[in-house]
Amino acid sequence: MPIRIGANPIGWSNDDMPEIGGDTPLETCLAEAREVGFEGMELGNKFPRQPEALKAALAPFGLVCVGGWHSIELLERDEHAEFAAARAHIDLLKAMGTSVFIVAETSNAIHGDKSRPLSRRPRLADGDWAEYGRRITAYAEMLRAEGLQLDYHHHMGTIVQSGADIDHFMASTGPAVHLLLDTGHATWGGSDPADLAHRYRNRISHVHTKDVRAAVRARSDAEDWSFLDSVLEGVYTVPGDGMIDFPSVFKALQGYSGWVIVEAEQDPKKVNPLTYAKAGYAHLKKVLAEAGLA
Repeated sequence: MPIRIGANPIGWSNDDMPEIGGDTPLETCLAEAREVGFEGMELGNKFPRQPEALKAALAPFGLVCVGGWHSIELLERDEHAEFAAARAHIDLLKAMGTSVFIVAETSNAIHGDKSRPLSRRPRLADGDWAEYGRRITAYAEMLRAEGLQLDYHHHMGTIVQSGADIDHFMASTGPAVHLLLDTGHATWGGSDPADLAHRYRNRISHVHTKDVRAAVRARSDAEDWSFLDSVLEGVYTVPGDGMIDFPSVFKALQGYSGWVIVEAEQDPKKVNPLTYAKAGYAHLKKVLAEAGLA
């Protein structure tokens, strides 16, 4: 498929802290997303999870379902139990005609806990990566048999945060496991997203784009804030409004086809979601064209 630009509703309503944008109706999010020019939406906490209801919600705005975050707990249960627990999500995505299956390990994650600083995030011992990689590879192979592609979301406050974590994860997993490249989490976690794009290009099949405000990141790191406190202070913004070199990222993704998603969580009481979504979309269109990926 060609590159298509979509959005995550987290710019309108936050999933980790539902009170952020909690009073924004789903219809407002969808109408504004369509006004910007997005073709599809990832799922959020306000979306119905029954196929017919979800189709009915999206159809008036001409938007398709791209997929959506699914929490996994493979540190605590095997791939068979995990697969059984995902049955409803699997059936929903298949009914919606998307193959994008986004996962992240959340059994010990702290990104949703405002009281815990990022320095206390979980880490996997070197000797534990092999078994974790075996489990998630087996899980991904089971999903492939259902027509779905597992895209692992590296994320602040989780076991796959730093560049070293990502390298361990990729080395421990088989080809059925793909990486969701998230420019914002990569940069804040200490990686160069362009380098990740270059090294793991053949196993990247979904992309999240958000930018990082360098000054807020520096304060968060220096004062050891929680993930949610950092978000509330504006560590993330839309592409083109921060420190990330997006032209380099997309030049490293030559040959990529699939979705590029604007997923930039901010407090909608501080920044207007529509205004920022328009700016992020415009920057992405420009950068993709310059990289020959339009």
